[in-house]
Amino acid sequence: MFLPSLHDFKRIVVKVGSSLLVDSKRGAARRDWLHGLADDLAGLHRGGTDILVVSSGAIALGRSVLGLPHGALRLEDSQAAASVGQIALSRIWAEAFAERGIVAGQILVTWQDTEERRRYLNARETLSRLLVLRAAPVINENDTVATGEIRYGDNDRLAARVATMASADLLILLSDITGLYDAPPANNPDAQLIPVVPRISAEIEAMAGGAASELSRGGMRTKIEAAKIATSGGAHMVIADGRPSNPVGRILQGDPCTWFLTPSTPVTARKKWIAGSLAPQGVVTIDDGAARALASGASLLPAGVTAVEGDFCRGDSVIVRDLHGGEIGRGLVGYDVGMARKVIGRNSRHIAEVLGVEGRTEMIHRDDLVLAGDLSLVSEH
Repeated sequence: MFLPSLHDFKRIVVKVGSSLLVDSKRGAARRDWLHGLADDLAGLHRGGTDILVVSSGAIALGRSVLGLPHGALRLEDSQAAASVGQIALSRIWAEAFAERGIVAGQILVTWQDTEERRRYLNARETLSRLLVLRAAPVINENDTVATGEIRYGDNDRLAARVATMASADLLILLSDITGLYDAPPANNPDAQLIPVVPRISAEIEAMAGGAASELSRGGMRTKIEAAKIATSGGAHMVIADGRPSNPVGRILQGDPCTWFLTPSTPVTARKKWIAGSLAPQGVVTIDDGAARALASGASLLPAGVTAVEGDFCRGDSVIVRDLHGGEIGRGLVGYDVGMARKVIGRNSRHIAEVLGVEGRTEMIHRDDLVLAGDLSLVSEH
């Protein structure tokens, strides 16, 4: 089966685990390894690829600085270690990228930021702006405030949510195993690496094993879960051995790994979700000029809106109608209904004056809009 090349992708999320980044014996970062990875990512970045990193390691670094013992930590100790270690982790990544001419940005997220629509949109817009500015976001779960009930607990699934949020077309999980095997390789010397997974079946899920190291809170099971999230969001995913130097470069060279393929794209998957999964909470009526602009692929600006109905909040699904009442499409609205009423018909330059705060340029961004004529997206759902 033909496999894609890393050069084929426009936006790549790379997940780095604690056991790769941190030397457990010294309680310090493996800087030589990190700089090899940074070289790999900088090469892709120079070629025009957007790079995002989901990095573990804050607790592992912080527990060493604070002199905390090995093994499971109490919640308060874990949070304290994360607080201290996050400073070190951010500095390590910022310095590694800066040496290669890349600006790093730090984003700490919790479960709610990727699951609650309003906070999801805020995080998505921050990521999008950083990438437009050619920065490399470094993301981690905010372990200083998250508790067991409201946290991911592993960065595999978090990385998959970030990939979906950022509309990435590839997620790379760097692991301490080469990929998915048909049996646990530690227990079965005849276990065979599976190079390609076209679809995640029950048989594939049954192959998942347990966690591989003390520092890792994941395991193959969470990687399969991450693959389900990523591929349903339109991103391919790769599990690769991250232990050697230049691990992403080795994927590029064709070293053994496991590819999980998706038949979709990030934009198509997102629009299928909007078209078929969300109940509309209101109606936005637009003029003829705005209707023509949407048909040509533009976003919906407040100037083209003539009326709004319903009781919607920012991020809710709304129906878009023309002046004759015909449904043009559906999309995720960028304003609460009260603020939307204040800005309809207004030029975007005047929004801050009307609202008293800086508002969104778009009423509905084109990536959050599905036109009624695009029947293929709706019928495939």
